[in-house]
Amino acid sequence: MDAIDRDLLRLLQEDASLSTTELGEQVGLSATSCWRRVQRLQDQGILRARVALVDPAAVGRGLTALVEIRATDHSAGWLEQFSRGIAEFPEIVNAWRTSGEVDYMLRVLVRDIAAYDDFYKRMTQRVDFSGFRSIFVMEELKSTTAVPLDEPV
Repeated sequence: MDAIDRDLLRLLQEDASLSTTELGEQVGLSATSCWRRVQRLQDQGILRARVALVDPAAVGRGLTALVEIRATDHSAGWLEQFSRGIAEFPEIVNAWRTSGEVDYMLRVLVRDIAAYDDFYKRMTQRVDFSGFRSIFVMEELKSTTAVPLDEPV
């Protein structure tokens, strides 16, 4: 990946709707050369998808909760049950396995505290865990989906 590839990725992270002609103009390539590079980045799995970002509050998902989960055990069977369970909850928009005292961290988007309570009740019925702690986001200070590209890969 060279500097032009990084520039293309930066531009696409800012606005994925840019055409290959517009991208090429900004990085000094023809539309065809630009299209080939973007296609290669997709084929290599560097560009995973092009999406539109939706404001959660504008569609009734104004409450963000960060949920810490402690596993009942660390077996492959538990992880499979947990993975299947969280897949059933559209409110869970991110799930990570973490190190330290917390085994898993979830980011959950819901309408309000009543909707969160409903989510919590359904989650506790579906997934077996030893610890569940909720942290509610009061104010978003920074949010980006852009991956830093300053250093060569």
